[in-house]
Amino acid sequence: MKWRKLGLVFTAPTQLPWAKSHAQLPFAEPMPGGLHRIHFSSRDELGRAQIGSVMVDLERAAPVAPPPAEPEIGLGPLGAFDDRGVTSSWIVEHGGARYQYYTGWSLGVTVPFYLGIGLAVSEDAGASYRKISPAPVLGRTASDPFLLASPVILIENGIWRMWFVSCSRWVIEEGKPKHHYHIRYAESKDGIAWKAEGVVCIDYADAGEYAISRPTVVKDGDTYKMWYGHRGHAYRIGYAESTDGIRWERRDAEAGIDVSPEGWDSEMIEYPHVVDHRGRRYMLYNGNRFGQTGFGQAVLE
Repeated sequence: MKWRKLGLVFTAPTQLPWAKSHAQLPFAEPMPGGLHRIHFSSRDELGRAQIGSVMVDLERAAPVAPPPAEPEIGLGPLGAFDDRGVTSSWIVEHGGARYQYYTGWSLGVTVPFYLGIGLAVSEDAGASYRKISPAPVLGRTASDPFLLASPVILIENGIWRMWFVSCSRWVIEEGKPKHHYHIRYAESKDGIAWKAEGVVCIDYADAGEYAISRPTVVKDGDTYKMWYGHRGHAYRIGYAESTDGIRWERRDAEAGIDVSPEGWDSEMIEYPHVVDHRGRRYMLYNGNRFGQTGFGQAVLE
């Protein structure tokens, strides 16, 4: 597997109040006519993330229209799980509606933040989204007691299958709390009520690895394929395969993409989203400083 980089596609439109920096966690939604609506997260002047989108021609690796003036999913009410930020994750079409799952952020005291998985639904082809609840659809429980984030959802034989990031522990290092999170699994019958029992899909490779982030999953025939970010010193993109979506074999050496010698993605590379379009497979991803330099694109050769 080898990905050919097509370059930087989009950076934050800093003239918009909600998008002063970053274009993180891109997700490509197919649109009529062959274009894709790329959902992403940007931050305002206070560092609070909100979700917007930009229309992109994947074949030219270029935007064709600016993002809207207002975010499509904004902050939750004071005290809610998403009152300090919302970040993009995944969209599923079901029953004529679009289900957009996102990560909600709130601030902590003993730890810097808490994360939960929220859901907003659109019944007008993505023109507007309505949060289904001020609470997360999947939040902290006995099996996932610390934080949950970045869900991927596939619907198979009437079962909604989710792969998501879960924190296994916080530790104090150099006087500061440090998160350790990996990828787990959950199921649902309706996409709203989820059952998670602590099943770990992608675990830490060694003692130095502490963050396995933002997965993307596709199914080719009988094989599930997952790309994700993983971090020890700095983020890189990893890869794994599975025959059932639960037991995975890490094959990070086969990911086929790494940092560039210089430029916007020379220090780190993370948060991949993989999408097929007109017989080709594309990857959207972030680079340096967790998406502060924007998102770029690669094509599988």
